[in-house]
Amino acid sequence: MLLQQTIEHLNTLKLYGMTAELQRQLNSPDTLRLVFDERLALLSDAEINDREARRQNRARKAAKLTLTHACVEDINFQASRGLDREQVKSLFDCEWLTRSQHILLTGLTGVGKSYIACAFAQQAMRKGYAVLFYRTPRLLEDMEIARLDGSLPKFRMRLLKFKLLILDDWALVPLNDYGKQDLLEIIEDRTGKGSLIITSQLPVEKWHEYIGEPTFADAIMDRIIHRAHKISMHGQSMRKEFDPTTGVHCDGE
Repeated sequence: MLLQQTIEHLNTLKLYGMTAELQRQLNSPDTLRLVFDERLALLSDAEINDREARRQNRARKAAKLTLTHACVEDINFQASRGLDREQVKSLFDCEWLTRSQHILLTGLTGVGKSYIACAFAQQAMRKGYAVLFYRTPRLLEDMEIARLDGSLPKFRMRLLKFKLLILDDWALVPLNDYGKQDLLEIIEDRTGKGSLIITSQLPVEKWHEYIGEPTFADAIMDRIIHRAHKISMHGQSMRKEFDPTTGVHCDGE
């Protein structure tokens, strides 16, 4: 009776890791032979590990990554892609996030920009950072809707809750005046406070022309370029390497 009451209390306190570990110990004769301090240490470790696993799960759901299997360990550094192994690996420690810097990934469709962006995002979440993935055309649509219903300030504040914002498919659709202003405000909001990963088929040197209006173009580019790590990719599309038996895209999104 006392043991069952203890388990109920642990669940009431939401100490689910400790609950599971206690039940495991009760079913393990070897564990029951341990002294109190050793069993207590196992219980506390289990709770810490459980909380971290649940935090990671919540972070992954909130991030809305399109490639949830992406990870930095599986990045393909074959020479034809033009990736600088040392440059890319130097970003694995996420120090660039600590410094509120950005990553710009450019290259033709299919070379793996989105995969690498999602791999960096997964690494950031491992380090405890909040991440949000957005296709830029969808972001522009959502901001337009928010403007019309009066919730744009609230929408922008929500974006600020994420240390890393991924803007996928940058420069894929034309920008109207509102779109230029909205992107400038989002980027300005993150200056010194957060980081961006931007993927684009358009080379960085053509972004100014894409934005068009010089005032907005100068302001946006100035806030991005001087704090960015630029990774230019090339080579043939890697989407053909999709393995239908595993559902893995082999770093080709």
